[in-house]
Amino acid sequence: MPILHAIVLGLVQGLSEFLPISSSGHLEVVPWLLGWDDFAARPDLETTFDVALHLGTLAGATAYFRHDLVRLAAGGLNALRPRRTPATVTVTEVSVPPSPGATAGAPQPDDGRLAWLLLASAVPAALAGSLFEDVFAGIGETKWLVGALLAGFGLVLLWADRLRGERPADDFRLRDALTMGLAQALALQPGVSRSGVTITAARRLGFRREAAARLSFLMSLPIIAGAALYEGLDVLAGEGIPAGFGAAFASGVATSAITGWLAVWGTLRLVRTRTFTPFVVYRVAAGAIVIVVAVTGLR
Repeated sequence: MPILHAIVLGLVQGLSEFLPISSSGHLEVVPWLLGWDDFAARPDLETTFDVALHLGTLAGATAYFRHDLVRLAAGGLNALRPRRTPATVTVTEVSVPPSPGATAGAPQPDDGRLAWLLLASAVPAALAGSLFEDVFAGIGETKWLVGALLAGFGLVLLWADRLRGERPADDFRLRDALTMGLAQALALQPGVSRSGVTITAARRLGFRREAAARLSFLMSLPIIAGAALYEGLDVLAGEGIPAGFGAAFASGVATSAITGWLAVWGTLRLVRTRTFTPFVVYRVAAGAIVIVVAVTGLR
């Protein structure tokens, strides 16, 4: 596999994982349009390479959200500890609670609640992936369908983005986690876009644009990590990465990590003042091109 191909695909993965344009759809379509067939001799390595690229974007997003993740992890662990009821002092029938901060290391309920809700949101996609993995893989082979999903779900994002929403990210509840988790399960189909469909769901639930994007990105971390672990175990049980592919894999991972970080940073800045319309326009145009090329037999 040429290093240039790996860098291009790392760039595609890093950008499209967090921009609402479908990373799986682009990883299916870009090599197909360019006529690349780097894994013809070893088809099993294609999945291995995809896992490696996803680990790169996971590293990039983890680096961006590192402070949030430390806080969420601490809050999640604190939420598991038994709560202590503060003692009160009764003076002439007046109940006086302890002064604020009297109990050291008190749990952080908001962080703990959010941490466990984010983990819960990964369950629907994990179940769908384990039950229907072969079905979703087959959809990726039908390129006109990938194009149709790119365009169609782009229009759904346009509809949801026009809805009014003022809810902040810290208003995330169990209903929201399950709804966005079910939406995330749809993104196993190449062309749908995990970030796109979860942002769509969040906007429909009334979240602000920036809150919708932030929740979508945080939701992605457990599902990407879980999928990479699941696929990675198969890789370790197999033959591993051949020596001739090592440099290409490393280049792809590094590129996807850097561009993934940039995509998160750029998207969160963009949606503070702009809508998702530019992404919708791109999705519809890209989807139309894929459909035309597939139907006419140009590729």
